[in-house]
Amino acid sequence: MFETFIGLEIHVQLKTESKIFCNCRAAYGDEPNTNVCPVCMGYPGVLPALNEKAMELSYLVAMALNCEPSAVCAFDRKNYFYPDLPKNYQISQFAKPLGLNGRIDFMYQGEVRSARIKECHLEEDAGKMIHAGDMSLLDFNRTGTPLLEIVTEPDLKEGEEAEALLHELRRMVRYLGVCDGNMDEGSMRCDANISVNHQGQGLGSKVEVKNLNSSKFVRKALNYEINRQQGMMSEGKAIAVETRLWNENRDITELMRSKEEANDYRYFPEPDLPPFNADGAFLERVKTNMIELPMLRRNRIMQDYGLSDVHADIITEEKSGADFFEQAVKEGADAQSVAAWYVSDIKKHLNKAGIEINESPMEPQWLADMLARIERKEISGKIAKDVLDRVFAGEGSPAQIIEAAGLQQITDPAQLAEAVDAVFASHPKALAEIQAGDKKPVGFVIGQVMRATGGKADPGLLATIIAQKTST
Repeated sequence: MFETFIGLEIHVQLKTESKIFCNCRAAYGDEPNTNVCPVCMGYPGVLPALNEKAMELSYLVAMALNCEPSAVCAFDRKNYFYPDLPKNYQISQFAKPLGLNGRIDFMYQGEVRSARIKECHLEEDAGKMIHAGDMSLLDFNRTGTPLLEIVTEPDLKEGEEAEALLHELRRMVRYLGVCDGNMDEGSMRCDANISVNHQGQGLGSKVEVKNLNSSKFVRKALNYEINRQQGMMSEGKAIAVETRLWNENRDITELMRSKEEANDYRYFPEPDLPPFNADGAFLERVKTNMIELPMLRRNRIMQDYGLSDVHADIITEEKSGADFFEQAVKEGADAQSVAAWYVSDIKKHLNKAGIEINESPMEPQWLADMLARIERKEISGKIAKDVLDRVFAGEGSPAQIIEAAGLQQITDPAQLAEAVDAVFASHPKALAEIQAGDKKPVGFVIGQVMRATGGKADPGLLATIIAQKTST
């Protein structure tokens, strides 16, 4: 029997206007090497100046992760040579990180799991190296972007559990507005440490896995490593301490470097930056930006509105979705109806457009109004779906669309009775069959009336009128 220990090192790129130690723009997707200056490029004679907004966002995440915020944190130089690091050292935190001894809770297989957070520390990001044929190109726009590293203790046991933790952390940083969490763009990245040993013998040799740019790859790489290491141990082979890369094309990990080639970073205090004092006033200012976090909001919405866990999960996946739901209910709509429309029809439009609800034309008060019209039988559910399509096409509010297109449901019994008589006159066989007790033609008659009225007939009232006219 084997036991697995998994710890994660998660890098969260903070959403600040400028870089951590200079005034260069911090943005993804700009022309290469346009957001650089002597400070982030490490020219001689320049001095870094700390971006306090980066400190505020970092402490906010640390508090959300239940860490003990450090009253004093300090920066250190992490020394290593790599083409994407122009200074040949990275300003990071080693001896005095900003947050310690935290915990993150997350849902896994229908139950709440927890992982301890060892520390949170702030550092500057490196540049980006792009391999093109036999050349390697360097883009230093990312150099100096504030990066919060979150280090977990080795509390995880399998790849799926690590994936669930990453999913919850991504939701958390997006709720807080500190990071967009786009792993494919590199704004959230993850390295994993895994150790497999015989049951009860504690941690064994540690293997680090890099190049994990999606939660799916984290899961697949860890499960591959578990199987690889268990297989080696079953054959009596020793597990080497090494760093491996995930090869997404072959779905395997490959050796990057062994322990003998590992870096000695030779940390020492950063001489150009004084320690940062997180006094009471600073911490109180940070706390004012704390909001209800996704798991807490999910649980409260389930309890307050009686939603299923499936509906609550979808609605609270993004803060904008939870805000939309609760505002629509405040506007007077039934919570169950709002949830049903959001997770099916509205979510379908959002997924198709690749946007969040706050980026769409739909407003919570519009949904509440549309549901009220259905309740009052002014429109049918089918018409409402058509109205929703038009809202997302940018044609205006439901009220404007219904008025302009004349989509109000026909609820006048005399008008519907006249339409039914016209169908029976054209299809006497259907009338005779219904009067003889065959209910199948009823659907045909309803369909004919719907076609004649453009789908605006009240189907419930229509069924009643047909029953009255065919009763013997």
